[in-house]
Amino acid sequence: MNRLLHIVRFPVALVAAASLLVACSNSESPAGGDKGGDASKQITLGFSQIGAESEWRTANTTSVQSAAKEAGINLRFSDAQQKQENQIKALRSFIAQRVDVIAFSPVVETGWETVLREAKAAQIPVILTDRAVQVSDESLYLSLIGSDFVEEGRKAGRWLTEYYATGAGKDVKGEIKIVELQGTVGSAPANDRKKGFAEIIGADERFKVIRSQTGDFTRAKGKEVMEAFLKAEGRNINVLYAHNDDMAIGAIQAIEEAGLAPGKDIIIISIDGVKGAFEAMIAGKLNVTVECSPLLGPQLMEAVKKVAAGETIERRIVTEESVFPMETAAEVLPTRKY
Repeated sequence: MNRLLHIVRFPVALVAAASLLVACSNSESPAGGDKGGDASKQITLGFSQIGAESEWRTANTTSVQSAAKEAGINLRFSDAQQKQENQIKALRSFIAQRVDVIAFSPVVETGWETVLREAKAAQIPVILTDRAVQVSDESLYLSLIGSDFVEEGRKAGRWLTEYYATGAGKDVKGEIKIVELQGTVGSAPANDRKKGFAEIIGADERFKVIRSQTGDFTRAKGKEVMEAFLKAEGRNINVLYAHNDDMAIGAIQAIEEAGLAPGKDIIIISIDGVKGAFEAMIAGKLNVTVECSPLLGPQLMEAVKKVAAGETIERRIVTEESVFPMETAAEVLPTRKY
């Protein structure tokens, strides 16, 4: 009996301390349930990145990580290694952890319906970055932050048509044969950059895409596919349109190994605007790059803070971007951040 009384009379000060410790612990852990609540609670963001397939993606990751740190947001980061199944696992892990907001750059456009419904059921808002998804219910995500990929394709097409109308290629007669290095099959940038480019060049029957194949947005695959194009077509290729700079840089290696001069024998257009592209332009090996900014971190963190505070954000947040022909590369390169 005395022993029981001793347990019941556990020192009040220790009980109070234990209660305080539990309260502090709860205030710091991510909780998706209390969405409108404590302004002093640190926001936890679950972010799933596609991978590290290019200079662009590496810069995008750095931007997100540094912006989260600067904003005081607790970032839980997952690298999907370019596999959709890894991203779906990451999103489900974020849901289980009850993060405040989920953001991700989807590998491909389709196949997200189920996991996004799970996030909605858990009342965890979702923001897309860089790439879009195709879902039957658009309320499954709040916003898409990133570039207009169709317009990037149009910009590439406009530069090419102008080059052959008024530039160094204006004296070229007959068909202009184009090979295309597409991005990851099924991804938004691959689909949209192809669509925008085709829309512009389709207005002039001289332009013909004679071969089009995925290079999976990587330098190694870009080189491999370009080698196959050159074996099949030889000197029959006038233009290379690459959906990103890394594939274009890989293709440049293949063109040189085939004894041709990139940027001269084959006009090269690519998209992203990474430093490697500017270096290739300065060397005369790449003709133009269309900018696609990876520096989305600050915009994302601003949106996350608004969402966590219960504020409304824009459905589509588009980044402003430029076109850089080789003539501007030397002047612009020192200002590039990626």
